[in-house]
Amino acid sequence: MNVYELIQKRRTIRRFEQKPVPKDLLERCVNAARIGPSGANLQPLEYIVVSEPEQCQQVFPHTAWAGYLPDWSPSPEERAMAYIFILINRELRANAPMDVGIAAENITLVALAEGVGSCMVGSLDDDALRKVLAVPQDCEISLMVALGYPAEQPQMVGMTGDSIKYYRDEDGTLKVPKRALADVLHWQRYTEDAAE
Repeated sequence: MNVYELIQKRRTIRRFEQKPVPKDLLERCVNAARIGPSGANLQPLEYIVVSEPEQCQQVFPHTAWAGYLPDWSPSPEERAMAYIFILINRELRANAPMDVGIAAENITLVALAEGVGSCMVGSLDDDALRKVLAVPQDCEISLMVALGYPAEQPQMVGMTGDSIKYYRDEDGTLKVPKRALADVLHWQRYTEDAAE
């Protein structure tokens, strides 16, 4: 599978099989993030990998999942088997959102190439996680990437109207609306009619 096909296949996974993610794969995910592009090559990102079951249990209550699915959160039998936290070391750079996005995408693609799904989670209880993970004050917890073997197969669908909200259909399949290419692609200049 080439990179373009991998990107097309990648969907956010919120239900995982209870099968451990190999440590060497987690290390490769972080290495792929580490060697990715960095603004001015400042390389302010650091990573905490959580994969021990007891530590995963301590992390989970301080995360929020699937904001568009009311009253739903993964059950203990569906939870991710590993987490990679992306930290910004403020001593190296105060703000690095582009670096974080690049690192997170590298992590998800390396994982998916080996059959491991992911969910990027930004809704985190910073104070609680700082204690659980012993994060120093000069580091910001920017994003968490949850990882595990998929127990679901979300499907990309076209948007109906203006709704971007993902949902589960009558069969429980997660549907993820995406804007059409013609609505977002502009050639040479921005036009009101993207198809021009």
